[in-house]
Amino acid sequence: MRLKELRKKYGVTQLKLAMDLDMCQNTISRYENGQREAGYKELIKLADYFEVSIDYLLERTDNPKFNK
Repeated sequence: MRLKELRKKYGVTQLKLAMDLDMCQNTISRYENGQREAGYKELIKLADYFEVSIDYLLERTDNPKFNK
């Protein structure tokens, strides 16, 4: 998942992201380290937050924009 890459690109800490999305900082850390997989609701929240497609977030495409 490109979560850590996106978070750093936008200058957002794990704690800030967690607070903005009503999650635990530990959960964000586990997503980034591959210790836990995000469910579909969390994937939607993360993709919406960074304004990228879920496919981009999950590294299924290199195009961050939504496919239309």
